[in-house]
Amino acid sequence: MNAPNFNILRAVEAARGSSELVKGVAGAKSAFHLLSAAASSLKKGGFKPLSPVQIRALKAQGNRAEDWKKVRVGAGFDAARVVGCQFAGPVLLSGFSGSVEVDGVALPTGLSNSTLSSCVIGKNALIRNVRLLNRSVVGEGAVLFDVGTLTAGAGGSAATRPGEAGGPSGAASASGSRAAAGEGEAFANGLLCLIAVETGGREIQLFAELTVEGAWVLSRSRGDRVLLESYAKGVESYRKAVTSPCNVIGPSSRILHTPRVSGIFLGAGGVIDGAAFVSDATVLSSAGEPSRICEGAIVKSSILQWGCEAASGAIVDSSLLTEHSHVERHGKVTHSILGPNTGVAEGEVTSALLGPFVGFHHQSLLIAALWPEGKGNVAYGANIGSNHTAKAPDQEIWPGEGTFFGLGVNVKFPTDLTRSPYSIIASCVNMLPQRVEFPFSLINTPAAALPGISPAYNELIPAWVLSDNIYMVKRNEGKYMKRNKAKRSRFEFEVFRPEIVDLMLDARRRLEVPQTKEVYTSKEIRGLGKNYLLEPSRSKGVETYTFYVRYYALLGLKRELEIGGASGSVDGAQSLLKAKSASPRWEHERRVLLEEFPQGTLPELLKELIRMQERIARDVQTSKEKDDRRGAEVIEDYADAHKPAAEDSFVKETRAATEKLKKEVESLLLQLQKAPAPTAK
Repeated sequence: MNAPNFNILRAVEAARGSSELVKGVAGAKSAFHLLSAAASSLKKGGFKPLSPVQIRALKAQGNRAEDWKKVRVGAGFDAARVVGCQFAGPVLLSGFSGSVEVDGVALPTGLSNSTLSSCVIGKNALIRNVRLLNRSVVGEGAVLFDVGTLTAGAGGSAATRPGEAGGPSGAASASGSRAAAGEGEAFANGLLCLIAVETGGREIQLFAELTVEGAWVLSRSRGDRVLLESYAKGVESYRKAVTSPCNVIGPSSRILHTPRVSGIFLGAGGVIDGAAFVSDATVLSSAGEPSRICEGAIVKSSILQWGCEAASGAIVDSSLLTEHSHVERHGKVTHSILGPNTGVAEGEVTSALLGPFVGFHHQSLLIAALWPEGKGNVAYGANIGSNHTAKAPDQEIWPGEGTFFGLGVNVKFPTDLTRSPYSIIASCVNMLPQRVEFPFSLINTPAAALPGISPAYNELIPAWVLSDNIYMVKRNEGKYMKRNKAKRSRFEFEVFRPEIVDLMLDARRRLEVPQTKEVYTSKEIRGLGKNYLLEPSRSKGVETYTFYVRYYALLGLKRELEIGGASGSVDGAQSLLKAKSASPRWEHERRVLLEEFPQGTLPELLKELIRMQERIARDVQTSKEKDDRRGAEVIEDYADAHKPAAEDSFVKETRAATEKLKKEVESLLLQLQKAPAPTAK
């Protein structure tokens, strides 16, 4: 599918003006600059030098400083709450009172058993057992507990430079090189992320608020040098705005039980707990959408947006996790962008752009994928991206919306499935490089060797997902809507929408061959790729596409009649089918209706919709019943451990939706019967 109509340049500019990262860094810079006055006797920013009484009290409690003149305190400072600390440089300490909870225990705010250098500590923070806290601004109510070193100025990670593989001439280099030159921390903003092509060619510079839509536009606009150069300039301006001389630890955030953190922006309420290593990272967070790095995770040169999580041994390197995505259970994500609500566990994702709701929960491999549409699944043992050419790893795959890669699938590159949304690649299939253009299809291993057909070809069954597995389609449609946590991204949850229907219409047209035969390849039917098609599957595909295309259009008719088309005369309602409207969606549905039902009357069409909805409800239950039959044949007590299809929650939802639609359509039919006849002139 084509990239969305999204203004990425406007998005960069808007982010630079309103970003919480920009605002957080600006506030931290102002606070950090107060340290330059620490040796002065003048008050600045509400901080003042320690009094002799305060210095004696601090010394008596085991505190030491290379120069007490460099320690300044704010209003409400209580020396009794600072115990056993070493101050190795200028430090600003706010007032401390009350307590905070750590690991279920309430602890008094303040400082103890820690070494601080060039730091600003916010009001009511808790810093305990931190071996070295350097060049950091710690927000109000933040907690640093049992931490090894928390430093800035290490320079981040090595990254692609301009002119190297993936580094377009004139593009800004990665944040790491900037920090290494002493400019400060940019927290991975400006980093070049090599998506879709491992050796470069679709690389994207990251900034904290980048979305999948924006990355999609950039990845598909490689010939538009004006756009790419303007974007590079915009990101460079953004990077300068967020470059900081210090770490920024946001209010009410927490860093616990972690040996090493460097170059970090941790947003409000963000948590780093038991991480193995965090460096050169932006973690956007809020009280309602906290982000977490925990349980042995490693995060390097990466950006995590709101509600994200890296946990249980995950590795996130040179990547962007958009809102409410996660990596866990030793999952590895490198040079990739994960869409909202996407999760990677146990497997490896490298140089990929994944859209929303991609499931990746087992040991499997996905490399060089341009998958912004998302809503798909990668099953255990799938190898999507082997370098089968033994040449440079410069090939790619475009999986398309809703694609399901089965167990042990092997996919060779290049592959394009974007015109085959919601298709299933069956278990153990080995796919040759190809383009497939049949939505809702099943690609399966060949059942038998066929004369004249390469043994490397698989069998393609068009529209199989609709005819034999509609349960999956309808369930996923509702599942994604219920599971969505993202607040800043918009999704198309509806499967049967104009662009998908157009792909179905095109596929049906190509299946309507002038002369039938037993077996077809791409020589006879364009879009089959490196697969063959049997005649029974062709004819059933035509029938299935026709059914769901008509179902889509009839639902549109019902909606338009409910809006008001059935409230006038019969002729007035009937004119809905003939009169053009200002609604692009209805115009598309109306065109399909006229083509599919050229002689249909409104009552006939509405009754046909009821019949179709009842068939879909039966098909949903039948699709689930297949599992029941197969399970009972194999597992002795299957029925005791599994609900039958009739009691499945989604089957029941579908039945309820069907009854609701029937009542609504019957009401429309009644209105049409009562509508006045046209007056004779």
